[in-house]
Amino acid sequence: MANAAQRAAGPNFQLPFPCGETWVGSSKSFAHTGNEIDFNGSANDGNGDLGRTVVAAAAGKVEISAYQTNNGFGNLVKIRHADGSATLYAHLNSRTVAQGASVAQGQKIGTVGHSSAKYKIVAHLHYEQRSAAGAIVRATFNGVPFRYPNQTVTSKNCGGGTSKPPTTGGPDPANPANPYSAGQVCGAGFKEIDSQFLGPVGRVVLLYSASSGENCVVTLRDRTNGKVSASAYLEVKGQARKTDSGSFQYYAGPVRSKAAKTCVKWGGSIGSAEYDSPLEHCG
Repeated sequence: MANAAQRAAGPNFQLPFPCGETWVGSSKSFAHTGNEIDFNGSANDGNGDLGRTVVAAAAGKVEISAYQTNNGFGNLVKIRHADGSATLYAHLNSRTVAQGASVAQGQKIGTVGHSSAKYKIVAHLHYEQRSAAGAIVRATFNGVPFRYPNQTVTSKNCGGGTSKPPTTGGPDPANPANPYSAGQVCGAGFKEIDSQFLGPVGRVVLLYSASSGENCVVTLRDRTNGKVSASAYLEVKGQARKTDSGSFQYYAGPVRSKAAKTCVKWGGSIGSAEYDSPLEHCG
């Protein structure tokens, strides 16, 4: 249970979407009987919201960033806040923060999706506010309780956070930006489905091609002055891990494997910054 000091430091939760956006909560297509909220850009809009930005409702520490198979959440981010309370963001298409990361209010943490190991659903954000004891509580946004069901709310989450530590200064001819994208490296037909930042130096990206049934992993540097140690790997459940590692100027990878309807582990590194996923993306 939170003590008095923790309660005093409790967050002023904001809508989990960028400033000025308007969303419908718990419409007829996605309604809960409890205090959960399923958000859509408009009622009954199908997959119209796929890939839209999801941001942190309040500052905190990422307690979970994983694809969960033991429930229907799919790609889940859970953030623990200063007073011990927590917020959950489920069914994400991609997660852009790692477990253990500190996030600011308004910082991008992922994108709207329809991921789930149990249910066939269309794109929406499943959102919960939980007490320090773990109970799902009635959500409030900007100090106003959410009206269940089917309320339209405009975001005042205007903190301007970023999911990536900013690079210093502007264009740097001596240390240029990477000219390659993950899609270019993996090839035609591959679409990004997940990524994780490696501090300020780059990110590791997981892609999938529906036509070939392949996953692809590439680790991209942010700036490309000289070569650095980097790696990318992909491990399909039941198969040996494939890894590309060495000294690279632009990227490590691509590493590809057939993985249709099969769980994978993936990750990579740039210098001392590294990311290792759990077994996930099983659909």
